[in-house]
Amino acid sequence: MADTMGMMEKNRVNEANVAESDSDKQTTDAVPLRYPIPSNDPNDPLNWSTLSKLTTYGTICLFSFIANVNGSNFTVAIVPLQKQFKTDATHATWLVGFNVLMFGLGNVLWVPLMRVVGKRPVYLLALAVFVAANAWSTKATSYGSLLGGRMIAGFGASAADATVPSAVADMFFYEQRGHCMMFFHLALASGIFLGPLINAYIVQLHSWRWSCGFLAIAGGAIFILAFFFIRETQYYVPRKQHAIHEIPKPRTYAGWLSLTLGYNNDKPLQRFVRTFWDIIRMAVYPPVFWVGCLVGVFVGWTIVIQITVSQTFLRPPYSWKLGKVGLFSISGWIGTLISFYFGGKLIDLLANRARRHDHDAKPRPEKRLIALAIPFVISPVGLIIFGQCISHRLSWVGSAFGYGMHSFGFTAVANIAITYAVDCYQSFPGEALVTVFVVRNVIALICSLYANNWIAKEGLSAVSGTMAGVQWALLLIAVPMYYMNSTILALTDKYGPQRRLRAESRK
Repeated sequence: MADTMGMMEKNRVNEANVAESDSDKQTTDAVPLRYPIPSNDPNDPLNWSTLSKLTTYGTICLFSFIANVNGSNFTVAIVPLQKQFKTDATHATWLVGFNVLMFGLGNVLWVPLMRVVGKRPVYLLALAVFVAANAWSTKATSYGSLLGGRMIAGFGASAADATVPSAVADMFFYEQRGHCMMFFHLALASGIFLGPLINAYIVQLHSWRWSCGFLAIAGGAIFILAFFFIRETQYYVPRKQHAIHEIPKPRTYAGWLSLTLGYNNDKPLQRFVRTFWDIIRMAVYPPVFWVGCLVGVFVGWTIVIQITVSQTFLRPPYSWKLGKVGLFSISGWIGTLISFYFGGKLIDLLANRARRHDHDAKPRPEKRLIALAIPFVISPVGLIIFGQCISHRLSWVGSAFGYGMHSFGFTAVANIAITYAVDCYQSFPGEALVTVFVVRNVIALICSLYANNWIAKEGLSAVSGTMAGVQWALLLIAVPMYYMNSTILALTDKYGPQRRLRAESRK
């Protein structure tokens, strides 16, 4: 990429200045200006055709789907794995837990690498790692070898996680992001909830090895799609309105297949290290840490529900076959589908209404938090219902209903909270979400490692009630976050990457 195109950091500073200078402007019909302020460059991802955006984003979402099928791969295979490797349920659960941990930690490498080489090479490299690790898992002959394969598969899959909101911010305007982000979370949740269904039938009809084989084949197919359809969304040029004779020519399709379009040749090693350091420092930003804890509790307990379902319904008095256990996951997926509007379009309506009311082009991230009131009422109650029905060995209908309610909240909360975090730190969406997802997956690992012993000691009824209380407590933190958001963001402007950004914007 030519040196005259400038650095990504200049683009960040330019957009920060634009947001500040235009915050008091309004259009003639009292509707705020679009944010970011658009350019007339046809190569700007904000100006791509709808088809180009759909093929790029759709393929990324497919990767997110299969990555989360990978994460839930062995939740339905705990019993067969115990028999295969002659181990206990806790160690069999490690194959899920440590895969989930790497699914979070992997972005500590992928996001800094993305800032240097661009998103397209990162997705292709990660898919190659994903395919190789799952192929390795199919041939594993020892518990240690399989655990290593699952951890590397989680590392490869992680590139379909924290990088995606950054790609959405590259391609879509502020007023579209909540709705567009919901497609990512729909893909993510579909992988989590339909993954056990797919894997249950594969394990029942063939073996757990073929569940890994299926993932390797599916990952290979997505790699081919990614090579031809994922365009580079990194855009380093400061956005402006070019004179007619200066408008850049549209890049050809062959040009978009290049692996160097997103490369930033301005001190790449320094940029990698600085991004890594930014990720660590953003961990102490209150909105980022809170969102990680909030989403982590919902993800962690979703994994515990899936493992509990697998262990409960395979035994008397239910004595289901593994495929039927997989079908139970459909209840969670239905909850996800119902949440599509409440966690996506609704938060855009709330945020855009606030901007129209204030005649302000600058985003108001806290307005999205209002939508958390809906999952606050529904999701923890669903967790309690699930726990009570399983504890008292009641009909599967009640536990399925509770699972669906909790899944509704899981998907809605994740999209609302993550979109809020992206809006708070729009110049560093990837960095912020690495912290969110690392915290999320560490909590998910802790839940998966210790839930079995906790449930055995206290009983699922008491444990689910306690976890519902934890979810309510974390959701209630949204109230002070809403009213103090401006103060919190002003505070975080004084340290970490935000301080550097503000200092550069004043030069």
